[in-house]
Order: sequence, then structure tokens, then C-alpha cells
Amino acid sequence: MTLAACPACDALQRLPPLQAGERARCVRCGQTLALEPGAGSLGRTLALAVAAAIVLAIGNATPLMELSAIGRHSSTTVLGGAHALWQQGYEGTAALVAFACVLAPAAYLSFLLAVLWLPRWGSALMRHAGFMLSWSMPEVMLLGILVALIKIGALARVTPGIGLYAMGVLVVLLPAIRLTFDPRQVWQRVEWQR
Repeated sequence: MTLAACPACDALQRLPPLQAGERARCVRCGQTLALEPGAGSLGRTLALAVAAAIVLAIGNATPLMELSAIGRHSSTTVLGGAHALWQQGYEGTAALVAFACVLAPAAYLSFLLAVLWLPRWGSALMRHAGFMLSWSMPEVMLLGILVALIKIGALARVTPGIGLYAMGVLVVLLPAIRLTFDPRQVWQRVEWQR
């Protein structure tokens, strides 16, 4: 049996050994303390992380949308949009868009893949992965793009690009990774290697 502190109420309690699919809840507040995802959860997390990395690369390399108005056509990528913001004098917004929509998700996936492939680095990279995940916000960008598509739809012809669909898939994959990833299994692998 291991000791665990509840993340909600800080009650210290013993965790019983869990079978696949079982969860341990706090006796004081009912918060989930541990979930045993079962065998192969790190493999599922690795597969989802690789898929997310591929989708992130596609989403950043291909146009998000194409605008056509009065015979003029324009398309842009995420970084192209951040660059346009920078050129228009919105340096802070451009840096925030580039960081939260490109750099933070890429860093999170890189750290996570390193943790999953090279468990001996797990202890050093787990904290950085969690920090980058908290700053990874492609869903906010996607919501902003969808609002802009609705607003500008009456003025111009808007065609969604492959990048927009890829970012939509990324928005689904990131929570799926959080659901399947069990950090306790990584810590057990680190302890086993030592």
C-alpha cells in the first residue's frame, strides 16, 4: 500500500492495490486519487502522442483557411498568422499565439515522447511536460478561428484548409492523452531502472 495526498483536500491516505479499470477515491471529499488504466496504457499514450505530433506538424505546415473576396485570394498558417500580427504591431499577441498554439504543444509532446521512450529521463522531464501542457491552448485558437469564420462568412468566401482540420484533431487528441497517461507507471519504470 502506498500513501497519497488528495489533490483537493490534502487528506493523507493509503491507496490499496488497484485492478485494471478500478479507481481509488478520497474518503473525505470523493476526489479521484488514482486510476488503474490497465496494461498497455503507456503504449496507448505513446500512440496518441505520436499521432498528436504528426497532426501538429500537419496543422502548422498547411493552411488553416483560404479567404476569397473581390477576386483576391489569401491563405495562412498558424505561424503565418502570428507573423502577420507581429508586422501589424501586435508583438505581444503574436508571441502569445506562437507560444500557446505552436511552441507549447510541440514542447509538451516532445517532453512526453521523451518520457515514454526514455524512462530514465522521466523524473527530469515530467515537470516540464506538465508546465507546457498548461500553456498549450490550440482549442482557444480553434474557437477564435471558428468565430472569425462565422463573422467573415457574409463578406468573403471562406474555405477551411487541411490545417484547420488537423488542429481540430489535435484538440481531441490532447485530452485523450491526458486521460490515458498515468504518471505513476512512468515513476515505477524510473524506480525499476535505478
